[in-house]
Amino acid sequence: MNRNVGIVIVSHSPDVAKGAADMVRQMVGKDVPLAWCGGDPDGRLGTSVDAIEKALQTAWSDRGVVIMVDMGGAETNSEMAIERLPEKKRAKVVVCNAPIVEGR
Repeated sequence: MNRNVGIVIVSHSPDVAKGAADMVRQMVGKDVPLAWCGGDPDGRLGTSVDAIEKALQTAWSDRGVVIMVDMGGAETNSEMAIERLPEKKRAKVVVCNAPIVEGR
């Protein structure tokens, strides 16, 4: 069993998602389950429920998973991906309503 909560980063841009995940990995090392997804299935800006579901499986921890999103559609699709999980796992996933990137 992993001692740490998993992290999933969901962005409309695959570059933003991967970049944010790279920064997280550098900060937390390999002890934290981490996955990212971004873009729609056609490679354009957007998000995919299927990709989020796969990322949840990759970053799964019995301690739970936090999903960090960039904006509304990512949050909606993340909630849809959570609904696909077995009921026991759903309670262990939280969508964090905080920016994954910010500008000034």
